[in-house]
Amino acid sequence: MRVVHPTRPKSEVQAGEPLLELEDVRVAYGGIKALKGVSLKVFPGEIVAMIGANGAGKTTTLKSVMGLLPITSGTIKFAGKNTAGKSTEDLVEAGLSLSPEGRAIFPNLTVRENLELGAYLHRHGPSMRETIEDVTTLFPRLGERMAQEGGTLSGGEQQMLAIGRALMARPQLLLLDEPSLGIAPKLVQQIFAAIRAIAASGVTILVVEQNTRIALAAAARGYVLRTGEIALSGDAKDLAANPEIQAAYLGG
Repeated sequence: MRVVHPTRPKSEVQAGEPLLELEDVRVAYGGIKALKGVSLKVFPGEIVAMIGANGAGKTTTLKSVMGLLPITSGTIKFAGKNTAGKSTEDLVEAGLSLSPEGRAIFPNLTVRENLELGAYLHRHGPSMRETIEDVTTLFPRLGERMAQEGGTLSGGEQQMLAIGRALMARPQLLLLDEPSLGIAPKLVQQIFAAIRAIAASGVTILVVEQNTRIALAAAARGYVLRTGEIALSGDAKDLAANPEIQAAYLGG
């Protein structure tokens, strides 16, 4: 199964170098310091989880990576290049894609139309038809509902559509913001199975998730954000076994 394998030109990242690197990134909204020096790395082929309470800065971090929020200071590098001055469109063209919190699908457009909008910069590799086939192989429910308006889908189906739309650009790095939010547990399992399949096909993933247990089970490494700072980081298994994490996020 081909499933969304990134067929765009090879990046300039050398073996052992991160695909995404944030160094001392700071973001402020007026007088509020949302990020207070966040540093993290995501290496090619990884699933990395970012966890933390509401308001910790997780979504702000993803929006900063995508160029949707300006950073006050620090550096963000993607594929070895500083992203300063790059527009979101430039970053999508370079190989970044975001499935946002709340899904943000177009409710009055069909599933097919939503997917096609995700391919507006589709210039690499297989045709749009082949990419849609890859997405519907990953999410068969979307294939069954191609002519259905997005707003009539269930919450879980809308999340599948949001991820599928992000995959239409054939990204090297997929950013996922709260993919389990407001979804029935059975569908959460299906979505995380799909996330693992996406990673197995060669797409690197950074996932922000409040369901700490399932996020750390899927990830190789993780970062814990607390009030705009990295409080803990390490192997996902070690974080899951950490008493502080268990008490704060796993109900242990």
